[in-house]
Amino acid sequence: METATVRKQTAFRLRADLLQKLKTAAQKENRSLNNYVESVLMDVVEYYPNDTTLAAMREANSKSDLKTLDANNFDEFIDSL
Repeated sequence: METATVRKQTAFRLRADLLQKLKTAAQKENRSLNNYVESVLMDVVEYYPNDTTLAAMREANSKSDLKTLDANNFDEFIDSL
């Protein structure tokens, strides 16, 4: 049996142009504004990368020691691992 998610009503002041963009984005996804904003906020607070992931991202962005993968020889690449 699933437990109900407790929600608390709150209010925010948002710029008018931001509010309109949020409404448009929610409508494009056929979702309520509340549901859309809640999911966007959850993505920000729940799915922030941890230190290990951030370090890997920095390493990849530094382009140090990266090689180009030849998709035509992918099997050879896999065998080399």
